[in-house]
Amino acid sequence: MRLILIRHGETDNNLQGLLDTRFPGAPLNQNGLDQAEVLAKRLADEPIKAVYASDFTRAWQTAEPLAASLGLSVTRTPALREIDAGIDDMSTDWSPYITILMSWDQTPTNRIDEGDDWPRFEARFSGAINDIASSGVACAALVSHGAALHCWVPWAAQNLSAAVVHRRPLTNTDIIVLSGDPDAGWTAESWAGLDFRPVDGEAAG
Repeated sequence: MRLILIRHGETDNNLQGLLDTRFPGAPLNQNGLDQAEVLAKRLADEPIKAVYASDFTRAWQTAEPLAASLGLSVTRTPALREIDAGIDDMSTDWSPYITILMSWDQTPTNRIDEGDDWPRFEARFSGAINDIASSGVACAALVSHGAALHCWVPWAAQNLSAAVVHRRPLTNTDIIVLSGDPDAGWTAESWAGLDFRPVDGEAAG
């Protein structure tokens, strides 16, 4: 299947640098609402048959114009939520949060104080992806969150490393495209405009 993953649009908390990771989260600001409308036009040629989003306000608001343009509804899915920052939620100091996330490659059981660890996050996010794949839809779009996508996608995609995605952080309404399925594995076609499809039979870098 083809899986189109999207980071939500802009919120005022984004502009203020607040670590907003808990339900329901901030709504989109006017720029974010405009980004959501543009997103629907950017994806107009994709054969999307289902639209999913985290149940955070900013995620489903981002997904709604896309779904409406396709004559679909948004399935709000709590398992697609952001990685919980625990006691650092709504902080402007992201360093403790980022330090834990980056440690998960070596020590996945490192837990954010009152928040997530890798096994807990991976189980819920992969579970959502598996449910979407098992629906039989050939192409689905889902709107989630920056840290969640930065952590899950390079783990899931066979041809995309964490080092690559850290050099190209996702901005609001950036798009990632994966192909494959949970059993055979996922291959990244693109990450925020970077093309990772093989060229002339060579592996993508």
